[in-house]
Amino acid sequence: MLIDLSEILSLEGKTQVIEAPVSMDSFQSKLGSFPVKAKEPVVLTITNTGKKVLHLEAKGSVTLSIPCDRCLKGVPVDFPFALERDMDMKVSEEDRIKDLDEINYVTGCSLDVEQLVHNEILIRWPLRVLCKEDCKGICSHCGKDLNDGPCSCEQESLDPRMAAIRDIFSKFKEV
Repeated sequence: MLIDLSEILSLEGKTQVIEAPVSMDSFQSKLGSFPVKAKEPVVLTITNTGKKVLHLEAKGSVTLSIPCDRCLKGVPVDFPFALERDMDMKVSEEDRIKDLDEINYVTGCSLDVEQLVHNEILIRWPLRVLCKEDCKGICSHCGKDLNDGPCSCEQESLDPRMAAIRDIFSKFKEV
């Protein structure tokens, strides 16, 4: 959803509160596509503080289904956000790009709510997603979910001289 900022820019001190629906059905990134399970409207409070500077406050929440890093089951992950930013509308888009400004959701006199939500999800993306803390993952040979029980694959027997090292590494095992 695009929000026209020209009316707010026309009157110094003007404040506008907007409840904008989030229309995205999936979140697209270099990591893949993740379905949106729940979304709240974004509540925006935009204030003209003078000299073509807008103060933006935004609150909202989006829940995505992200695969567990070990067993690949979909895990609902909530991304609540609340942000406050000052946007200098005098700065051109070229200067924003030059200065590596992260405000890529403002184009001309329009604010793109979907891009704002996309940026906030990227900022809050978790390093690791697990369905449960003690998730056992999947068998590397047959692909069976080890949370449902052991598989019938033959267990590898390691050199007994390496048992001491194996015990050390088993404490820190991650998939």
